[in-house]
Amino acid sequence: MMIDENDIEAFRDIINESSNIVIFTGAGISTESGIPDFRSPGGLWTKFKPINFSEFISSEEVRIESWNRKFSIDLEISEAKPNKGHKAISILVSEGRAKAVITQNIDNLHQDSGVPANKVIELHGNTTYAKCLTCEERYEINIIKEEFLKTNIPPSCNKCGGIIKTATISFGQSMPEKEMIEAQNVTLACDLFIAIGSSLQVYPAAGFPVLAKRNGSKLVILNREGTELDGYADLVINYEIGEFMDKVFNISN
Repeated sequence: MMIDENDIEAFRDIINESSNIVIFTGAGISTESGIPDFRSPGGLWTKFKPINFSEFISSEEVRIESWNRKFSIDLEISEAKPNKGHKAISILVSEGRAKAVITQNIDNLHQDSGVPANKVIELHGNTTYAKCLTCEERYEINIIKEEFLKTNIPPSCNKCGGIIKTATISFGQSMPEKEMIEAQNVTLACDLFIAIGSSLQVYPAAGFPVLAKRNGSKLVILNREGTELDGYADLVINYEIGEFMDKVFNISN
């Protein structure tokens, strides 16, 4: 689809008029890096039935299955790199215009693109490392993988003996309180909220654009397809994210 110059100018104008921008990202920004989303045809949930958190906790067999899935999926997405959408967001953060990035994604691509980790609020966690569910000790995935492939025994914490799990939020697992509070605070402080690559259907995360708008912020939605919240937005842009952002920011590879 040919990108309309009016959309580019409208996007630039609303950014230039703002001093406290919050970015909110969903799976759509990372599919352009080759990472499949969960819900679409061919997505991860069409290949694997989601594992409930309670099942993970109660069953060693389920934990073995979960880790096998993790390493299988990693083989598919190991070459994923930040795309021009991620790089555009990194530019906004580095220039001080975007104060925070709230993301539903678990792929670490915002950090890989240059956004400082303390500027990224991960509502659904991060799949690039693991944590003990009891004491929260961090474990690197490569170390867990090496041992698991030798023994086929799910990992347990060296410090407290607790169950180790990827640092992601599973079905049935509570949303991270600290991150939810932080996301709410930056949303209430912003004067422009830009939702990128999200269907805006997964709550409570999808409530943040509405919260921003009701608090007086302008709202921009950039997504390949329409969303149920388009009617709330001051500006709706429907293009491929990386292609559009490249036109706006003239991003070099």
